Amino acid sequence: MASLFWLRDLAGAWIFYSVLPAWPWPSPRFERIARFAPWIGLVIGGLQALLWLVLSAMNWSAESCALMVIALGAWLTGGLHVDGLMDTADGLAAGQERCLEAMDDSRVGASGVLALLLVVLLQAGALIRLGTWGPIALVMAAVIGRMAPLAAMARFPYLRQGGTAAFHRRHWRGTQDWVPAITLIVLLLWGAALWGGGLLQSLALVSVVGLGAAWLVVECLGKRLGGHTGDTYGACLVWGETVTLLSAALLFPALWGAG
Repeated sequence: MASLFWLRDLAGAWIFYSVLPAWPWPSPRFERIARFAPWIGLVIGGLQALLWLVLSAMNWSAESCALMVIALGAWLTGGLHVDGLMDTADGLAAGQERCLEAMDDSRVGASGVLALLLVVLLQAGALIRLGTWGPIALVMAAVIGRMAPLAAMARFPYLRQGGTAAFHRRHWRGTQDWVPAITLIVLLLWGAALWGGGLLQSLALVSVVGLGAAWLVVECLGKRLGGHTGDTYGACLVWGETVTLLSAALLFPALWGAG
């Protein structure tokens, strides 16, 4: 019975965090889907990596591949996290007193556009630099980025009790909800160890840097606002992905040679 519950939560996470077709079975449950967000990230990052490999086989340039996989990632998530990134930037620009009000505004301000532009340029630059290492970095970034909201749920209260993402924090179960994410990271590192050639050390270093940077974003936003919202969950995720790609772009070519 317990295994059916987690499978239903995973089915719910699949629906909530992506635009991919729903599973025919089992019926989804949504209360505790946050713990499976990194697993959905594995699927999304894997699809981005697959697109990169297909386009590379068709002799597309690294620049073209980078932009296409970024676009695919935004589409696969329905723009859910990008929307949070832009709303958070607009809220921070509005000041402490009007922050939550500005986040609620459906209109996008200059700060939101600037945040999106910065993220796209940083991710594209990192992926172009990574070259043939891009597919591996995409998978790691998609997984690590989705661990950032888990840290926000664990560390800070939710600021809008009637908010659409309040149920994540309300159903958070502490340490046990970290188990699926940590298990996934261990499996990925184990796979890297089997691959050999020092890949384990490289991915472990990227994971540590990415997780550390994501945690820093969570802490800064949480202390600045006094907690988190659904928008800041999305912002932490996107910046976690971005910093992970940047750290991979700095470390992989240095350790393995430019792709």
